[in-house]
Amino acid sequence: MTNKIMVWTKQHENILNVLNQTGRYIAKKEYIEQKMEDHTSLYLGVYDWYFHAASKLVQPPADVKYPIWVSLSQEESIQNSEGNAILEIELEQDQLIIVDLLKWGNIVNYLYIPKDLEDQKAHSELLEQYGIDDCTAFMTPFYPNIKRKIEKSRERLFDDSSVLGEMKVGTIWEIRKEWITEITR
Repeated sequence: MTNKIMVWTKQHENILNVLNQTGRYIAKKEYIEQKMEDHTSLYLGVYDWYFHAASKLVQPPADVKYPIWVSLSQEESIQNSEGNAILEIELEQDQLIIVDLLKWGNIVNYLYIPKDLEDQKAHSELLEQYGIDDCTAFMTPFYPNIKRKIEKSRERLFDDSSVLGEMKVGTIWEIRKEWITEITR
């Protein structure tokens, strides 16, 4: 027997047309480009990494390359704004990937994800020796070993033994029309 779970996502109201026409919605590169504008290239690199890593946990449909972010409780869902809709979705729990929001923030900002406080201290001391920060190490060609260390730390996103924050968020690969239980505009 499978377990159902409720999640919430804020999406541009145009996806309601897509859902009505096709019965499903998937995130596409052009949607990310519209939303992220000048920062698109930074996000696409991170999303490519996420796709490959998360695909090992929940197999995406063949036509999917990008996640759809969801809140795990109605109280924590992003407030609605003009031109958007909040979708309440009921789906099989095994379709949901849950992550630590602060860890994801570290990945998006090219920061190291420490194992624990001791590891964080050692990493900070390393950066201090070079007089740099994580972003400099990652974005310039001068610190390849530190960059690899930061990239490798991303694997901790799915490791519950390493916790940065209490807030959890989720991703799903698609939204099916039949999963929607409520739409708030």
